[in-house]
Amino acid sequence: MASFDVQEWRKEDYLVTTDAEKQDIAAIHRYLTRSTWAIGIDRETVATSVQNSLNFGLFHGDEQIGFARLVTDYATFAYLCDVYVLEAYQGQKLGKWLIACCHAHPVFEKLRRIVLFTSTAPWLYAQAGYVPINRPDYTWTIARPDIYRNRNNPTEK
Repeated sequence: MASFDVQEWRKEDYLVTTDAEKQDIAAIHRYLTRSTWAIGIDRETVATSVQNSLNFGLFHGDEQIGFARLVTDYATFAYLCDVYVLEAYQGQKLGKWLIACCHAHPVFEKLRRIVLFTSTAPWLYAQAGYVPINRPDYTWTIARPDIYRNRNNPTEK
């Protein structure tokens, strides 16, 4: 994994940091387990995913109120995922700022391809320059959206 110094951005009383030590796994887990994309995700999986990603924690004071992470090879490719801002802080353009901070990281300028999957905020990503991929036979996936639910309760299919 590539090594980068901790990056931080400040805006009024808010901070976005890539400092792995500051990421609040419990807070990230609390949100993700109720999100539309990771319902039922276990804490260990969240911790492992954070450990193996370039993370952007959004803080108001000492409270983590948002998050985004890049799963990346630090050279050519990244997958932007797990982006959220707590409901109480939405409508203040903090999500837009969080994405801008991701884009401002030094690794981002090197990347040839950045992908994301969303059903919750396409307008946010469009503002940041992302475009949908609607070419036949171009993007392929194996999707298992209920993997956490099924893993936690193997009798459910």
